Amino acid sequence: MSIGQQGSTSSGGSAGGSGAGPSPAGTPIEFRLDPATGVPTYLQLVHQVEHALRLGYLRPGDQLPKVRDVVASLAINPNTVSKAYRELETKGLIVGRPGQGTFISATLSQVTLPELSGLRRSLRSWLAKADTAGLDESGIVALVASELRDFYERRSGSPTRGGAAPGETEGVA
Repeated sequence: MSIGQQGSTSSGGSAGGSGAGPSPAGTPIEFRLDPATGVPTYLQLVHQVEHALRLGYLRPGDQLPKVRDVVASLAINPNTVSKAYRELETKGLIVGRPGQGTFISATLSQVTLPELSGLRRSLRSWLAKADTAGLDESGIVALVASELRDFYERRSGSPTRGGAAPGETEGVA
């Protein structure tokens, strides 16, 4: 399954770009790469697993795709996948079982399903407005990243970059 969608092996959503084929049988995640982000490939894989854990798409006991399957579907170096899996293992999120594969061993804080559904609806509506306003995917990502940073700076009491006082918005509806 791609991280942006729920379902057994749906690939209609995106976890950040293109580049993955169908997920192998028995694995509830389909990795995708977006070379335009500038984020190292191994970190894109790490972030996708973390996002899937936060959204409840991956749970303890779920199996991640085998390194060779990820390599085949994304055409990347096996060391890159191994590095991502080592990073996830260091964080205590996965465990390798010799001869069996790599499995989720922990989870991250999650949004409850009713809240997640409402947030998705609001986000879809906002994305439609952003699209109508002429923002492309890169523009939307930049705007969201900027507002997210500002939100947490205001929340922590740090000065904001854009000059808005805490509690103010800067033209984002």
